[in-house]
Amino acid sequence: MKKLLAALLVMLGINAMADDINLWQKSTLNSIVQKGVLTVGLEPGYMPFEMKDKQGNIIGFDVDMANEMAKAMGVKLQLVPTAWDGIIAGLLTGKYDIIMSGMTITQERNLKINFADPYISVGQTILAPKKHAGKKWSDLDKPEYTIVTKIGVTGEIATRKMFKKAKIRTFETEADAAQEVLNGNADGLVYDKPYNAIFFAEKGADKLVHLSEELTYEPLGFAIRKGDPDFLNWLNNFLNQAKNDGTYKKIYDRWFADTAWQKKVM
Repeated sequence: MKKLLAALLVMLGINAMADDINLWQKSTLNSIVQKGVLTVGLEPGYMPFEMKDKQGNIIGFDVDMANEMAKAMGVKLQLVPTAWDGIIAGLLTGKYDIIMSGMTITQERNLKINFADPYISVGQTILAPKKHAGKKWSDLDKPEYTIVTKIGVTGEIATRKMFKKAKIRTFETEADAAQEVLNGNADGLVYDKPYNAIFFAEKGADKLVHLSEELTYEPLGFAIRKGDPDFLNWLNNFLNQAKNDGTYKKIYDRWFADTAWQKKVM
């Protein structure tokens, strides 16, 4: 009986090992290593995470993180510019290996894709004309006011959840929505705090106010396809290493503490 049990345990161990090998062979991480290229899906329009400089190159916080990631893998990096409304579909159909595009981790998205541990947290704030200085977001929830945001992002979700009386308009890009406020055609832009702070500093200091109290808690994460524990494990270890060896801080300071990069895009 003991010999039979021992044989069974050995057999189960072999089967488990075979399953692990099969899982690894199907892993996106294994595929990246084999082809020698990490492909990253992103929408280059979200300062300072990903954007185009004056020469048309895609730069930003996420791009620098992607470069470090590719270096750690020992592979080349390929960026795949993608419209936001199709970015998850592109991941699911294999157009790229990972989304690194300032994507907020939400439970709804997590039903379709998996996220590595959050690498930064942002919240929704409001850019408004100067006439609204000193007001709270709730003061703008009136029928005579118009609130704008970008379509298909967490800013739209927060806007529709919080503003029940004001008119709501959505735009394809955050830049178009912000311009609408700058031109005096809207009473508030609901969007991510980093973008609003940068837009205010660069273009709106004399015309706008930044109501900087965060309306939401929004952790951002790198997104991958489901069923890939090896890739997820690698990403979390990469983030932990980067945050503890100074790599993350160096990149963070370059895009959030220094303003030199703004000359490349403005």
